[in-house]
Amino acid sequence: MESARIGSRLRAIRRSQGLTLEELAAAAGMSVSTLSRLESGKRQANLELLVPLTRRLGIRVDDLVADERPDPRVRRPPIHRDGLVIVPLAPEHAPVMTYRITYPPRAQAPEPRVHDGYEWIYVLSGRLRLILGDQDLVLEPGEAAEFDTRTPHSMSAAGSDSAEAISIFNRDGARIHTHTTPQD
Repeated sequence: MESARIGSRLRAIRRSQGLTLEELAAAAGMSVSTLSRLESGKRQANLELLVPLTRRLGIRVDDLVADERPDPRVRRPPIHRDGLVIVPLAPEHAPVMTYRITYPPRAQAPEPRVHDGYEWIYVLSGRLRLILGDQDLVLEPGEAAEFDTRTPHSMSAAGSDSAEAISIFNRDGARIHTHTTPQD
């Protein structure tokens, strides 16, 4: 089954780069039928065949023969901060940080903050109040907002029920929301 797994990975990478069988075979110095049999798992893969293919594709041989991918599920504990429940939805070292945030009802909106970063937010349930600069907005379920976090902003539930949203931050934006600072 290793040949079939190598072949399917090879086919997927070739297609993702927009190459035809003919183009890759010619670039790697082999026949189209050899490449086709490799991709279908009908030809045993060996280094003599794989090295020119991986060089042309800009990948390592290990990318084709590596063990199964690790468990993709994200299992990180919720973060409780300033009354918010922040559930991480991305691995800890992901380039873009994604969270499900529950905003409890508050008598008054939090003070607007400014920090480096960028944020995208999508309301799942409830109504979310977004104060962004001089705008005071209420986002309903299904609405989204995108903004530079160097603009003074704050978010809270609008009304007497909690609001739940998905927030996506770059790393700078996530840091301010999920890490406690000395003044907190």
